[in-house]
Amino acid sequence: MLYINNHFVNRFNNNVSSLIKFKELRTPKKSGRLVRVVGLTLEAKGVSAPLGAICEVDSTVKNKTFLAEVVGFQNDILYLMPFEETEGVGPGSKVTLIANSSEVSLSRGLTGRVLDGLGQPIDGKGQIKGDIEKMPYEGKSINPLDRLPINEVLDTGIKAINSCLTIGRGQRLGLIAGSGVGKSVLLGMLTRNTSADIVVIGLIGERGREVKEFISNTLGNEGLSKAVVVAAPANISPVVRLKATKLTHSIAEYYRDKGKNVLLLLDSLTRVAHAQREIGLSVGEPPTAKGYPPSVFALLPKLIERTGVGANGNGTITSIYTVLAEGDDISDPVVDIARASLDGQVMLSRKLADMAHYPAIDLAGSVSRVMPSIVSGERLKKANHFRRLWTLYQQNIDLIQVGAYEPGSNPELDEAIKLRLAMEGFLLQGDDENVSFEQSQQMLMGIMGI
Repeated sequence: MLYINNHFVNRFNNNVSSLIKFKELRTPKKSGRLVRVVGLTLEAKGVSAPLGAICEVDSTVKNKTFLAEVVGFQNDILYLMPFEETEGVGPGSKVTLIANSSEVSLSRGLTGRVLDGLGQPIDGKGQIKGDIEKMPYEGKSINPLDRLPINEVLDTGIKAINSCLTIGRGQRLGLIAGSGVGKSVLLGMLTRNTSADIVVIGLIGERGREVKEFISNTLGNEGLSKAVVVAAPANISPVVRLKATKLTHSIAEYYRDKGKNVLLLLDSLTRVAHAQREIGLSVGEPPTAKGYPPSVFALLPKLIERTGVGANGNGTITSIYTVLAEGDDISDPVVDIARASLDGQVMLSRKLADMAHYPAIDLAGSVSRVMPSIVSGERLKKANHFRRLWTLYQQNIDLIQVGAYEPGSNPELDEAIKLRLAMEGFLLQGDDENVSFEQSQQMLMGIMGI
């Protein structure tokens, strides 16, 4: 006999459209009482549950209950983080253990759909169709020796990336920038232009207005047709934002295990860190660099390692994480750990964006660590020479513009000045323009005199 609250069943496990399922409790249900509310955290006594367990909390509002996840404990007190507004909660409110863990139910019918943080469709297209398969919510680790090396190019359709920052299938990349320099537009271009079989997009902690604009304007029908979008905006509970992040990775793993080449786009890794910071500080973790508790620096590498080449080459997840450099500070702790954990980064420059140079990719701060192993030696040499000339020109642009540079003083800079217009034209690209990998390589070789 299953001991599980009927209201909970009606809301989740009987809702076939909800992807996140809470495993049924096969022991008599346990109940306790709320003893205190501190900030975002509810403290309950009289009930025992492991971390990650789901509890239902009664409200004084008629017929209203809400769910909360166990995020910590101390002695006999459980710390709970609610999924929604805690309207009507009061001293002594009943707390009932519902499930000890979660799992994800996925199907091939997810493409073209938009989901909330708990995996429920919010696009008005009805229930998710297709045969349901269960996946571990927290992901399953892959023996690093079972991962094959990255040896295939992923065509992004973006000239600057295809030629100078070539990405491989299964690579993990950071898209690092301040606010308002074109991250979302670049993500839309990647979604529409990529040669990946399917794109999984997580919009975590962004403004609600931007979710609608990204789906309708940036993605459009063409981009959405081969994408799955999980949206958990900033006004959602931090525990639901984390669930949305893990759900995004579970969906990508599902398609990878089907042998697909997946492109995972997460916007943004910084907002995920903020969600974990809210939870960590609420349960008493000590703040460290910039107020981030230690759990943040444990979470981010764990998420990143869920992507990459599948076991024995069975599909790939190429992941691109946007990282917000707050105040354009590239020494931010989240930026630092992202650069240390990822296989490269694409830096976006506010200076280039202010000059209407889009995409505003700063070649000087960008690198693809797998590029040397997936392109020929000649192409790599020409790409590095192109980057050096472009960077050299940018470093000396003030001297050149005021006429302080004497031609002939530096042969490389003379070459950079000569090729500046051609290089700039090559790096510029319209939102609706798609340039294949081979075309990008040929154009770069043409500029460099081959």
